[in-house]
Amino acid sequence: MATTPLTSATNGSPVSRRTSPAVTSRSAWTEHGYVPPPRSRTGAIWVGLCIAALVLVALIVFMLQNTQLVLISFLGWQGSVPLALALLIAGIGVSIVALVVGTLRIHQLRRRLAHRL
Repeated sequence: MATTPLTSATNGSPVSRRTSPAVTSRSAWTEHGYVPPPRSRTGAIWVGLCIAALVLVALIVFMLQNTQLVLISFLGWQGSVPLALALLIAGIGVSIVALVVGTLRIHQLRRRLAHRL
């Protein structure tokens, strides 16, 4: 029994208006008839959650690998804590400071914009 040769449309690379390997810019896509879907907040949240999950996994691995005790001294207090916990607390402290400074700056810019209008 003889088989017929496959055409380019069924040979794993279908000819379509939606895919074109030579087109790289967004305006070129629209010239070829493809209109990309609009970006949404839901999509951005999904990407953010995926990145956060990867960072969380990396943080858990880091904490499990750095369990040796270190001596911490702060304002007369002393104590021994695992290295990972000390670094985590320091990172959370820096994050809180950055959030406070960022929030103050946003409020400052909003007040300035409200006074202009």
